[in-house]
Amino acid sequence: MIAAAALCAATGAYAASDSMTPMVEASDQSVANGVVSADMVSAPENGWLVVHRTDSDMAPGPVVGHAPLRAGETSDVAAILTEDVASGDMLMLMVHSEAGGSETGIFEYTLGASEDGPIKPEGDLVMTVITAE
Repeated sequence: MIAAAALCAATGAYAASDSMTPMVEASDQSVANGVVSADMVSAPENGWLVVHRTDSDMAPGPVVGHAPLRAGETSDVAAILTEDVASGDMLMLMVHSEAGGSETGIFEYTLGASEDGPIKPEGDLVMTVITAE
């Protein structure tokens, strides 16, 4: 009986965590107000929505903005841009972890660093690419 309850509890916990697929949903948008927004972000842990420059090669480039994220699903996540972004620029909105840094709540990532780096469930980045309008 106890083993069955433990199995059900473990299975329920696994099902709950397994049902949340990490993702970022966003559309092409105006950046005239100095903000980039994701419609929905699903993150397995607390971390960051990070805005990278990118191009047709789809490689993450320099960071031009970020916003804190809670674990779970969050709608309308707005990241303030820290650099000028022009209409037509491609931006990669990516989920980063809070892990590895020296201070919780302070975004410490620099391109290629491990502090507050990208999450990679099953080896893949959690991101989407938009074009600034």
